[in-house]
Amino acid sequence: MEWRLLHGIPPDDVRALISVSRRRTFARGEVVFHRGDPADALHLVVKGRFEARVTTPRGDEVALGVRGAGDAFGELAPLTGQERSATVAALEPGETLCVRWDELRRLAARRPAIGEVLVRLLAEQVHRLSELLVEAYTVDADIRVARRLRELSEEYGTIVPLTQEQLAGLAGASRATVNRVLRRLERGGVLSLGRGRTEVVDPEALARAAGRR
Repeated sequence: MEWRLLHGIPPDDVRALISVSRRRTFARGEVVFHRGDPADALHLVVKGRFEARVTTPRGDEVALGVRGAGDAFGELAPLTGQERSATVAALEPGETLCVRWDELRRLAARRPAIGEVLVRLLAEQVHRLSELLVEAYTVDADIRVARRLRELSEEYGTIVPLTQEQLAGLAGASRATVNRVLRRLERGGVLSLGRGRTEVVDPEALARAAGRR
């Protein structure tokens, strides 16, 4: 198993990191941690997909992102030492390798490559957040919906098993906007809509709708 977070780290360092990890399994819908919990560990996803979400002051749940095999989550927490900023739950049966911050810090002291990759990841995530912020101000909501759906189809394949509410949170759009965009794309033969899922019928047409080729 390879994780993007560990790309470029010497194999001996990767083995050392895995040796101090703890394997955890999760049922569909099970919460890994809640927003406000102590930020004490990093999770490397072995299988399954996990959703990060927050609850707004009005009580609405907003999806922030989806992580699958080869990804990691909770990675900013060890660097900031703050509480969890979002709740993470399993979208399907999943498995992670959980590395506690004290073990990670101990390894980083002896193996500089591990500390360096976490700092690099922090920079990458800040860059991603900056891109999404610029997109929110400069890109039409219809295009943002198509982009998030296209990204999800690259993760899931042709069938994306997320609700319109979840897609709305990822796109920073209202559910009404998401419904309108999906219905329009369905009429155009790009998508096929079902209960709690979207099937991408024409990936090239979806890429065009997302403003990308």
